[in-house]
Amino acid sequence: MSETTLAGPTLAEIEEARGRVSKVARVTPMESSRFLADVLGSPVYLKCENLQRTGSYKIRGAYNRLTQLTAEERAHGVVAASAGNHAQGVAFAARELGIAATIFMPVGVALPKLQATRDYGADVVLSGHAVEQSLVAAKEFAASTGAVFIPPFDHPDVVAGQGTVGLEILEQVPDVDTVIVPIGGGGLISGVASALKQSSAITGKKIRVIGVQAVNAAPYAVSMKRGIRTDIEALPTIADGIAVAKPGVLNFEIVRETVDEVVTVGDDDTARAMLVMLERAKLVVEAAGAVGVAAVLTEQVRDLGTTVVVLSGGNIDPLMMERIIGRGLAAADRYLKLRVGLPDRPGQLTRVSEILSDANANVVEVLHTRHGRGLQISEVELEISVETRGPDHVEEVLQRLRDAGFQPNVDF
Repeated sequence: MSETTLAGPTLAEIEEARGRVSKVARVTPMESSRFLADVLGSPVYLKCENLQRTGSYKIRGAYNRLTQLTAEERAHGVVAASAGNHAQGVAFAARELGIAATIFMPVGVALPKLQATRDYGADVVLSGHAVEQSLVAAKEFAASTGAVFIPPFDHPDVVAGQGTVGLEILEQVPDVDTVIVPIGGGGLISGVASALKQSSAITGKKIRVIGVQAVNAAPYAVSMKRGIRTDIEALPTIADGIAVAKPGVLNFEIVRETVDEVVTVGDDDTARAMLVMLERAKLVVEAAGAVGVAAVLTEQVRDLGTTVVVLSGGNIDPLMMERIIGRGLAAADRYLKLRVGLPDRPGQLTRVSEILSDANANVVEVLHTRHGRGLQISEVELEISVETRGPDHVEEVLQRLRDAGFQPNVDF
C-alpha cells in the first residue's frame, strides 16, 4: 500500500500531529507483562495511555484538532459532548490554548469525571440522560452560538492526533507483530492502524492490528462482516467509554482497510481483566481500556508474536471500581456467594461456619433470615459471601457442604 490510506491521514500528517501534540501529551510508558505473556505464549507489552494526562489518549486528538482552528474559530470557542474522557481531553486542550470550552454531559455523569472537566476550566452543561442526547444539545449550541463542535472520533485531525500512539508503539517496541486496540467510535484504532500499516508498507515488516469491542456494543464487529456501516442497538455495558451504536464515517473507511480483525468480549471477562491489571501490573484501567487484556485472557486472539495491548484509559469512578472488583473476583472464581437452607434450631450457623473454616474459605459477609421465598416456617436461610482461590476451591467448598447434608445454591 502507499503512504496514505484511502481515507486516513498520511504518515507525514501523523508525524506533524506529533509535533503539536508533544507540547501537552506525555510519551506514555510501555510495560512488559509476564503474566499475559504466559497466557499468550509470546511477549506482551502494555501501552499505558491510562497514565496519560487527563487519564486517557483523548487529549492527543482533541489538542491536535484545536490547534488547527483559525483565529476566528478560536474566538467563537469550542463545544463537545461526552460522559468522560473526550470531555476532559477537550477541556484540557482548550485551557492550554486559551479557548473557551463548553462541554455537554449527561445528567448523572460520574462525579469525578464531572469535577475533572470543570477543573480544567470548561463550562459544563448537564443535558439529557444519555450521551446521544447531550450530543444533540451540543450541536444545537454550536449552531446557535458559532462555537466549533469538536467530534470525539470522526474527524481527520482527531484521527491524526490519536495516530501518535502508533508512532510511539513503533519506537518503543520495534519488533512488534500485533497491536490490540479498544474500539468505540473508532478514532483511536483508525489513527493507530494508519500509522502502523503505512510504516509497515515502508519497512516491509507486517504488523497485525486487532480491534476489541464490548459484546453489548459492537457495531464494528457487525459492520466489518457486512462491509457497510451498520447501526445496532447498544445494550448496557461496564465498558461505557466504548459503547457506541454506529461506527464513525471516516473511521469505518479506515478500519475496513487497515484493521485485520475485530473481536468482542463480555463484561465478566472485562472485569476480570481490570482485576488482573490491578494485581499483576499495579495499574488502574477503566473497563473500556481493559477490553484488549480481556481478549488475551479469553484467548480470542492467538499466534500473535510480540504483542502490544493499548490500555486506552484509566478514568473510573471509585464506586464503580468497587463493584467491578467484586464482579472480577466472582468471574475468576475467587468470590462465592451462596444460599444455604437450614433447620431453625441452635447450632446450625456454627456448623456451617466450621465447614467453611475447615475448607479454608474466608467468610466476608453473612445474612441470616427467616423470610426467604419458599422457606418453611421451621426453616431459615443463610446468604454467605466467601473468598475462594479458584474453580477447584469453589467446588471443594460446595462439596463439603453437600457432604454435610446441606444443599447450597450459588448466586451469580
